[in-house]
Amino acid sequence: MMADGYTGNILRVDLSEEKVSTEPINREWARQFIGGKGLGARYLFDELKPGTDPLSPDNVLSVWTGPLVGTMVPLTSRYVVITKSPLSGTFLDTYAGGYFGPELKYAGFDAVIVKGKAPKPSYLWVNDGKAEIRDAKGVWGKDMFRTEELLREEVGHSTARVAGIGQAGEKLSRIAGVTSDITRNAGRGGAGAVFGSKNLKAIVAKGSFGVEVPKIEEFVKMAKHMLKTDVVDNPEHAGLVTDGTPIIVDMSQDAAILPTNNWHSGQFDGYQGIDSDALKNRVFVRKKACFGCGIACGSWAKVKDGPFKGSSTEGPEYETLGLAGSNCGIMNIEAVVRFAEDCDRLGLDTISAGAAVGFAMDIYEKGVITKEDTGGLDLRFGNEEAYAKMPEMIAERSTRIGDLLAEGALRAAKAIGKDTEKLVIHSKGSEYPAYDPRGSIGMALAYATSDRGADHNRAWPVASDAYGDGDPWSTEGKAAICHEEQMMKSYKWSMIFCDFYGVSPENMAMYYTAVTGLPADADWLKAVGARVWNLVRAFNVREGFLRKDDSMPERMETEPLPSGKTEGKSVSRAAFDEMLSEYYKLWGWDDEGRPTKRTLEEAGLQEILGELDYLK
Repeated sequence: MMADGYTGNILRVDLSEEKVSTEPINREWARQFIGGKGLGARYLFDELKPGTDPLSPDNVLSVWTGPLVGTMVPLTSRYVVITKSPLSGTFLDTYAGGYFGPELKYAGFDAVIVKGKAPKPSYLWVNDGKAEIRDAKGVWGKDMFRTEELLREEVGHSTARVAGIGQAGEKLSRIAGVTSDITRNAGRGGAGAVFGSKNLKAIVAKGSFGVEVPKIEEFVKMAKHMLKTDVVDNPEHAGLVTDGTPIIVDMSQDAAILPTNNWHSGQFDGYQGIDSDALKNRVFVRKKACFGCGIACGSWAKVKDGPFKGSSTEGPEYETLGLAGSNCGIMNIEAVVRFAEDCDRLGLDTISAGAAVGFAMDIYEKGVITKEDTGGLDLRFGNEEAYAKMPEMIAERSTRIGDLLAEGALRAAKAIGKDTEKLVIHSKGSEYPAYDPRGSIGMALAYATSDRGADHNRAWPVASDAYGDGDPWSTEGKAAICHEEQMMKSYKWSMIFCDFYGVSPENMAMYYTAVTGLPADADWLKAVGARVWNLVRAFNVREGFLRKDDSMPERMETEPLPSGKTEGKSVSRAAFDEMLSEYYKLWGWDDEGRPTKRTLEEAGLQEILGELDYLK
């Protein structure tokens, strides 16, 4: 093992042949793409045949760390699952914090790359440089809470870390995530279904190797100093420490962009029942942090009384409160805690699950579906009793509507017909997170151009559009915001830093050099970001995604919001197309959104040119 932050090892798993092997990490690629998102994307581009069915044995599934993971660098305790998305059909990188990422490093591997399909339900046991495929018959069919408990007992390590799937992933729900540490979810895009399609229940890791860095005394001194000055004492993190993301409920209500009743409004009369004060005053138990975190943005919540007494979860965070709360007309945080707990237990993404249930409530109230479809449930907006039963119906695919929603809201609408597709708010089949573009026009572009389908974590222009001093309906500068933030997130998530750490490029480069011993500065990181984003765009173009797919739902233009600051507001198609064209120019792509040969060469991606038919 070199003293450069990497273990130097990749674990290869062929489930079809029931074989495991170890190979050295590609050091040239590691320098070009760092780790996490970037390095995982490079391997996926090289190894996945275009047009592969995401749920076939031929899809490639990988779990990646980065050189900083497992060190004292704050807020780097993450891992990323990388594959082709069953939900959107695009490249997928989906992240989780907690403790699994560092444990995988300590077990001796920078990444695990999985191919094929096991002949029977299996799990992977990774321990101090060795790995074996084991029979998962004792946990198949079990939820993730019980699975973690049973697998720790089976491997004989009470502190082993588990990343796996519940019933939703086993039954190939396209909105199933990968769960670790009970409540930490690599949720978006359906990675849990890829696990399930391979008969892979979980990866269990335990290690004692540690991570070696050069000049350890200097590194420890620097890391301690940065933890205090850049994290603990940083005023930008104050709101996350005291309130976490639920503070955004009030911000979105005031800005009138809080998704309500399947996006038919941007304001919710019952918002005070699901906001930060409701969490703190009614269900809060304690703060919770990931490995090596100085912010502790998480809050452990438990319902103290009422029909959902005893339900508990971490959070709920803003996206869950928006999509599984106001979007479903739910005005009591206790009900959202129950919904979130069941999603964690069963292995569902709360964003997609909340969006899907909100859609189902909409078409139920419109009479498109009836109690015959819902198993007798009166699935009206705000009906907490019916709402609380939906995660299990989706995960188990029980009832007609549960089976349909397990495919995601868009596929459900296509199967139902009757013009219901227009009611689904999505991009590339991936349901919108909780910021309405009709009050933040930049978010329409951010969602449309996200590499994994609608996403708020690639670019967040709502910060200036709706929560800041910017003009929410002006197109000026919005393409530039998306371009710059997507570039930044590409290198930040290749490192892998938590999104809640407002670390500067200069400090990121300093951390990288301290851990790897390699030179780096802000300009170098930006070059890495451009390289990674162009690589992933090339992947998606190779899969057939073009300008027509970088779109927004029709309702964003045709259905103005009804109240508050956004009353009468919508996003015109002309304004959207203007932003999109400007965005393509900033990235150096053609009018169809394809990276040009020159752009790819300037990004250092010459070796993939021959893999792109449009350049031949």
